[in-house]
Amino acid sequence: MVRSTLCTATFVVALAACIVPRVALAQNTKLASPEETREANLRAYAELLRSDIRAQKSAILTELMEFTEGDDAKFWPIYREYEAELVKINDRRLALIKEYAANFAKMTDDVADRLARGALDVEGRRNDLKLRYYERFKSALGAKSAARFLQVENQMLLLLDLQIAASLPLVQ
Repeated sequence: MVRSTLCTATFVVALAACIVPRVALAQNTKLASPEETREANLRAYAELLRSDIRAQKSAILTELMEFTEGDDAKFWPIYREYEAELVKINDRRLALIKEYAANFAKMTDDVADRLARGALDVEGRRNDLKLRYYERFKSALGAKSAARFLQVENQMLLLLDLQIAASLPLVQ
């Protein structure tokens, strides 16, 4: 248990180290115009959302899930389907971020409401997706492995969410 907790903490810190510089670099453009900075940030958000930190996630999941060979063969096909659906949700999230950036300077109550409802919808769709796939993982691997996957996935998604949220300016 201590090894697993230590491994989780180590991988989460390593993942955070990979995520933080991408958007931070995009924001470190003091000589750039606001439009150039916004475009750089959008590219960084897109990279974060599109990559889903796939290489790091795979390494983290492989290490923390501690699969047998049989479980490994059951897990990855389901996980690839999960990731494909998550990409679609992230595409919607990216579209909302782009719309937010495009409307930031001229934000109206209607646009703010549409964006807020869109963000809540994306969050709900992601939670629904995790629930559906939790059930699939539980059927294939058992509840303990499915719960472990959910914990690890939630930690990684929270890091990504925090990075993006911390980089977006508040509605004025």
